[in-house]
Amino acid sequence: MNLFRDFGVPELLIILVIVILLFGPGRIGKIAGELGKGIRNFRDGIGGPKDDQAEKPEEKEEETK
Repeated sequence: MNLFRDFGVPELLIILVIVILLFGPGRIGKIAGELGKGIRNFRDGIGGPKDDQAEKPEEKEEETK
């Protein structure tokens, strides 16, 4: 039932070449950027921003100055 277990490096490279031929390298960058924004918005909507935790201690230091 594990369909993805049989995927190796050669198969993934063939899929990558097909995707580049279909969309082109410029459009793939736009799609990846939009996908990243969508994932970030989804995570923010579920439980708040996860990547901004590193910025919170800096904000507290600025408030104490």
